[in-house]
Amino acid sequence: MVLDDTHEICGIKYFTALVSGKIDPRKPIKQQSYIRALQKTIPELSVHYGHFLTNPAWAVLADSQQQKVKIIKTEEKGSDVNLAVHVVNDAWLDKYDCAIILSNDSDLAEAVNLVKKHHNKKVGLMLPPSCIPSKTLMRASDFVKKIRYNVLEASQMPSKIAGTNIRKPADW
Repeated sequence: MVLDDTHEICGIKYFTALVSGKIDPRKPIKQQSYIRALQKTIPELSVHYGHFLTNPAWAVLADSQQQKVKIIKTEEKGSDVNLAVHVVNDAWLDKYDCAIILSNDSDLAEAVNLVKKHHNKKVGLMLPPSCIPSKTLMRASDFVKKIRYNVLEASQMPSKIAGTNIRKPADW
């Protein structure tokens, strides 16, 4: 158990971007299946979308200080900004006493600082066991908690979502 019995979960917001099927046409189908499975099993969940931006770019090869190669650079855009805006807005609307952030993006630190300073809210950071926390985000947070491996394992969805035709792909 990550939280204790005295905590009430009022809402869960999932911030993501829709993947492209350009290289693997199955990726968008898998992602949409996953999102539908989340929505069917977690009534408090709302999904908020950013987008991916893909552009050609030049990069220096790792084992060479001079040789440049042209690459396709893909970046997720908007998800971190959307999360920060929702943390601040939900504090302003008094929708929570304590927010839990599952991200290690140091760009969120200022939103966390504003929420704590102007709204007197608690903000905690939760991370997977192998993640090294951002020092900036750690300093801004009231607490940092690692999610134990056994909790992650126990939190996996079943192979088939009850009451639906959604099935876990074999290669997940």
